[in-house]
Amino acid sequence: MKERYIKEKIHVGISNHHVHLTEEVYNQLFDHPLTKKNDLHQLNEFASDQVVTIRAHEKEIANLRIVGPLRSYNQVEITRSDAIFLGLNPPVRRSGQLENSETITLIGPCGQVVLKNSCIIAERHVHMNSLEAMRLGVKDKDQVQIRVSGEKASILFANVKVSDNGFYEVHLDFDDANALGLKNGDEVEVYYHQADGDFL
Repeated sequence: MKERYIKEKIHVGISNHHVHLTEEVYNQLFDHPLTKKNDLHQLNEFASDQVVTIRAHEKEIANLRIVGPLRSYNQVEITRSDAIFLGLNPPVRRSGQLENSETITLIGPCGQVVLKNSCIIAERHVHMNSLEAMRLGVKDKDQVQIRVSGEKASILFANVKVSDNGFYEVHLDFDDANALGLKNGDEVEVYYHQADGDFL
């Protein structure tokens, strides 16, 4: 069968370590409402003014920003470099898939909370809404190929993440971006597979 695929340019969004919290946990750490610092590309999501410190095995990392709005689950997203520093081994997961993930302590101005099954390394993913998914002939959780040019030219894989608020861009964490020499807003090529068989 002849290979069929869609190839196009896509912008990179680089995700640093950050936190998603429930209202219950947020209120244990802060005595005032969550406030917006700036909007994110994903519709209705924002970086808040509020930050927390995370702790594991006597080591701490400060200034992890809370991403709003508040959610139905607690999730701490860190990089592999963070994990090594903290002595943790979190799984690489899709957001919300927290079973058997790491335990970590959050520290805020009003107290601290130990969160079990809450700490992951986020998988690489391409955000899009359902209209983009239809255009590209892909569905949620499909795998796509990302090609990076330049001095550190590379091929890597990412998963499709379809959501109502999805803004079309590929998300890499800080470690991946640094290793590839990428910065926010850079363009890479993405290959969407359209038939059975391997990528080119």
